[in-house]
Amino acid sequence: MTTELYWLTLSLLLTAILWLPYIVNRLIEQGFDTALLDPDGKTESQVGWATRLMAAHANAVENLVIFAPLVIVVHLSGTSNTTTSFACILYFFARLTHAIVFTLRIPFFRVAAFAGGFIAQLLLIVALLMAQTPI
Repeated sequence: MTTELYWLTLSLLLTAILWLPYIVNRLIEQGFDTALLDPDGKTESQVGWATRLMAAHANAVENLVIFAPLVIVVHLSGTSNTTTSFACILYFFARLTHAIVFTLRIPFFRVAAFAGGFIAQLLLIVALLMAQTPI
């Protein structure tokens, strides 16, 4: 497995588990029956951190839609290099940091972490564009 695919896998895992604390909180707050029998899924959490974590999860999903195909194209095109490896590591830690600081309501670091993930995506795009010759 390449470095890029390894960090993509970890990023997928992170995104896949971000919702868990939110759901556990809803089960504790509302009780098992109420939380599971809400047909519209519109009950709100009583605590801000849970709502922010769910927003961080949604943001992670939105960014994964861009990141994952980039990593796959890097892999399939054989464009892997130190820059693409660095970008994938940066992306993972930027998303992890974003989820933590968003949940804890730390504004400046939330934006900085988001920017780190965006920069990682740009690095992958630049690496791909520099390695490919147009037809």
